Amino acid sequence: MTSSRSQSWKSETLDPYRRRFPERQESFQTGSGMPLEACYFPAEGTPPPDGPGEYPFTRGIHPTMYRGRHWTMRQYAGFSSAAETNRRFHYLLEQGQTGLSVAFDLPTQIGYDGDHPLAAAEVGKVGVAIYSLRDFEALFAGIPLAKVSTSMTINATGLVLFCMYLALAKRQQVPKEKILGTVQNDILKEFIARGNFRFAVEPSMRLTVDLFRFQQEMAPRFNPISVSGYHMREAGCSAVQEVAFTLGDGFAYLQAAQRAGLDVVATARRMSFFFNAHNELFEEIAKFRAARRLWARLLKERMGIEDAKALRLRFHTQTAGSMLTADQPQVNAVRVTLQALAAVLGGTQSLHTNSYDEALGLPTEATARLALRTQQVLAYESGVADVVDPLGGSPFVEGLTDRIEQEALAELQGIEERYGGMVGAVQDGYVQREIHREAMRYQRAVESDQKVVVGVNRFRVEDEEPAEIFKPDPASREQILASLQGVREQRDAVGHGEALEKLAAAAADPQQPLGPPVLQAVEAYATVGEICACLGEAFEPYQAPTII
Repeated sequence: MTSSRSQSWKSETLDPYRRRFPERQESFQTGSGMPLEACYFPAEGTPPPDGPGEYPFTRGIHPTMYRGRHWTMRQYAGFSSAAETNRRFHYLLEQGQTGLSVAFDLPTQIGYDGDHPLAAAEVGKVGVAIYSLRDFEALFAGIPLAKVSTSMTINATGLVLFCMYLALAKRQQVPKEKILGTVQNDILKEFIARGNFRFAVEPSMRLTVDLFRFQQEMAPRFNPISVSGYHMREAGCSAVQEVAFTLGDGFAYLQAAQRAGLDVVATARRMSFFFNAHNELFEEIAKFRAARRLWARLLKERMGIEDAKALRLRFHTQTAGSMLTADQPQVNAVRVTLQALAAVLGGTQSLHTNSYDEALGLPTEATARLALRTQQVLAYESGVADVVDPLGGSPFVEGLTDRIEQEALAELQGIEERYGGMVGAVQDGYVQREIHREAMRYQRAVESDQKVVVGVNRFRVEDEEPAEIFKPDPASREQILASLQGVREQRDAVGHGEALEKLAAAAADPQQPLGPPVLQAVEAYATVGEICACLGEAFEPYQAPTII
């Protein structure tokens, strides 16, 4: 039976949208040939949920969702040298990946060159080493930036890497309207859960907001931040905490942008988010729905934002690395499939599926291909992309959605009352302490067998055959350092020195935007380490609070 709510949504929301953005095929049906509606609503007399594409977007940010186009399949990759990672990028694109996602090594993330004493043991280890524009050119060799959307997991040095992307796009003659992608640029979660910070909270927030400003000027369709709950969930927080702390960080960034004189609506329109997908299927689906609804309500009710595009929470999802096990690693492929299914049923805009061997090391080409194929099976064979929010209206899912929203909102209100917002809560160490408590609770449950982890505390296999582990070429470290030395020897010394002088002067003046001088320094082949050392002369270092 078609309800009046369903009919009004179809005529007022779906049909106008579908005329502008046609669906990917004329009709949808089950494997048995039964026709499928775009979305289903409860029968008359039941409290109706909002429709997809309608405020507060519980059921999805677009009326057609994946009936229009599938989510972006964006596999995370980066290791060793730029040249080696470039080869992996080309391989993944050939296998049907639709977006790139770059992992950087720790020296790049924190702002040290590979030959710095603190960086020696980490060159190219957990991501690709990018120390100058020359490395960036090698990373994207043969990849047209006008045709590929790129996500960069970089935070403390986000402005530097964003400027490298701009410089490369400029050389490829890409119009600024066609520069697509995302830079993570979420420094608060680094203080909370990940630890890859370089400067104190206030100057770090300045860098974040300056990236917002520069993005609006130089690449209006680029996402200048991906507010990340993923790493807080990896550190041990609960689903409710993931929603609360992530949205709290996002709200803090919007407030900072507003104080800096930026248009808050324009800023909110380009904000994106990054969530984790864990094993508990229904809780994760409800988490995504609750986050979307709560964000829209916070912006409308607390900031007075009415613009529909600004109210939509757009997010990327990655399956849970912390749920992967080194024991019986092939079982991880099942876990990843469940997690990916939760993300799709929850309405994600893009997705990374972990390879089953990532508890052991970097993925091989074969396991990375299987992870991508998992997404492709969901998209093209399972039927889950053919109906929008298929679990909407379920008393169980709707009840979980309400509960997560209510508890996350209560957490946010407590943070606001006690600390004035997330920045104060982070500086105090409150958020860090709460995540540690939740992580310990989970670990005790596993150790006491209250929480079953297949292959770890139950259903173990003795004398398991070791899995194949991918190992990058160890000789690449010397190649990376040789390239770094070559840049220093071959660049224009005068132009390089002048660029760093301008950057130092801008950093010393809190009113000066940092985007233009960082771009000039990047184009003069100043290294990441040199740029951060220059900023460090004006910025104070971070002193972590006592949290245990």
